[in-house]
Amino acid sequence: MHAQRFTALLPVLSMMTLATVAWAGPRVAPGAPALPAPPVPAIARVWPVGTRPAVLRGWEPPAGPYARGHRGVDLAAPPDAPVRAVAAGRVSFAGRVAGRGVVSVELSATDRPPLRTTYEPVRASVRKGDEVTPGQVVGTVEPTGSHCVRTCVHWGLLSGRTYLDPLSLLPPWLRRSGPSRLLPVLGVPLP
Repeated sequence: MHAQRFTALLPVLSMMTLATVAWAGPRVAPGAPALPAPPVPAIARVWPVGTRPAVLRGWEPPAGPYARGHRGVDLAAPPDAPVRAVAAGRVSFAGRVAGRGVVSVELSATDRPPLRTTYEPVRASVRKGDEVTPGQVVGTVEPTGSHCVRTCVHWGLLSGRTYLDPLSLLPPWLRRSGPSRLLPVLGVPLP
């Protein structure tokens, strides 16, 4: 009797298992290299905070969907500092998640699914659906709720469900830290 019930449920259980595996996406063995990320266009025109903030913790891609890693970068920022949209887009979320203020912006002129940047902890000054321009203030850094040793903004980048390095949005001229300096060459007399 029990065998007949189990046999009747077997197709349903098989479909549930397949659906779960398909939803979870490809599995990557622990310690294996991360899957290749899609290319990211360098469309940012400003840093989210400051002019060249210190990166307190960099991007550490996870080996799999649920593996350890750091799915963004942490940028040093004082409390109440303005947080800016790095590129043009539309606000897809502005609210609280797990007690922290979060602002997400879907970037214009990116493929489907559109790239989405996320900033937290941020006290939002925009609403869902608002259009933003590069450099437009989307909120201010919340003084509490940060996971950093000092106040910071976590800046993330997503393409669908794939996390990407948000620093890759910055063109080289925005990443450079200062002017080049020529050093004297030994053995060559000064003019």
